[in-house]
Amino acid sequence: MKKILSIALLLMCSVCLFTSCEDDNDSNPVLKSPTTFVLNTPALANSLYDLANTTNVVLTCSQPDYGFPAYTAYKVQVATSADMSDYVELSSTYNTAKMEVDAAELAATLTTLFVNKGYDEDDFPMTVPVYLRARAVMKTASDADVSGTEILSNVVTLNKVYLRYSLAAVTVPENFYIVGSFCGWSWDTAVEMVPVYGTDNVFWRMVYIDGSGVKFNYARAWDGNQVGIDGINVSGDLASEIQDSGDGNIASSNPGWYLMILTVNIEGRNLVYNVQFQKPEIHFIGLLVGGWDEGLGEAFTVPTTADGEFVSPEITTTLPGNDTDGCVRMYVKVPGYDWWKSEFIVFDTTLTYRGLGGDQDRVGCTAGQHVYLHFADDTGAIK
Repeated sequence: MKKILSIALLLMCSVCLFTSCEDDNDSNPVLKSPTTFVLNTPALANSLYDLANTTNVVLTCSQPDYGFPAYTAYKVQVATSADMSDYVELSSTYNTAKMEVDAAELAATLTTLFVNKGYDEDDFPMTVPVYLRARAVMKTASDADVSGTEILSNVVTLNKVYLRYSLAAVTVPENFYIVGSFCGWSWDTAVEMVPVYGTDNVFWRMVYIDGSGVKFNYARAWDGNQVGIDGINVSGDLASEIQDSGDGNIASSNPGWYLMILTVNIEGRNLVYNVQFQKPEIHFIGLLVGGWDEGLGEAFTVPTTADGEFVSPEITTTLPGNDTDGCVRMYVKVPGYDWWKSEFIVFDTTLTYRGLGGDQDRVGCTAGQHVYLHFADDTGAIK
């Protein structure tokens, strides 16, 4: 009897288990790739939107039909053309079907789009139609896109957007950095260009350029703003040696040291880079060469390697290091500027540039010494 009861109980459990599994399969949602996604036309679509005097533009939409409610991310795209051919996707991401679009970002984006079409600041303000659509994609718990779930909405029109010129003035960056094989192509160890005294757009640097070339940027980053051979106008005494590395870098047909001089101009909203490549000449000036005229005395010797040292002629005069009785002063020549606007000195073991600062502290020397300069890491010595 006990055996019969055990068998019956086992059969009952099996039936329950089978029924439970069958019910789970029936209740599991099935993911669908959506075919429609509706962005609602704002109630005020025909009213005047003055972007300078509003905080945001509110848009609403329905969630795409994924077969079940899902964690969805929404982005807004904006265009000045009804076919969305010039659209730009705004930066904000929304996780609900109500999107409060930042009016300042929208105004700046639209201004850029119209500038790209040939409009200038004098054409603003203007009242224009603006075209918007949304992009949706399902997200995982780790915020990754779910394949096959991205979809674009219909386009809605804001018929009267009052748009003022909304772009900040373009300015010349304060710093520029050069990267190349000499530093392992790492921005962390890139060399910094030196501003020419009294300017805000002229920079110089002694740099080693080989066949693999260099690039420069106003940030220490591969952020898309780095500049190669196609982004510069080349000039200078050694311009004929500058060429494309084959992959867009600023390379040399005669690897070696160059005095690289960067002049940055603004045309419209673009930075224009004019780069001179000059001989890497360094000279003393003052009592060490018997006068204050540029070009007196023998130039420093130039190394043949990227990590080599520039070495001065032998110092023949002992100087105490003051303005009255004399001091060590040296410079590179930037065409069009006096020598002292691109001078530098060695303090202990550090190569220090005047840049935009005032007079540097004075340094003395002893007859028989040389000055050693290591531009690869801005070190040096007088010994």
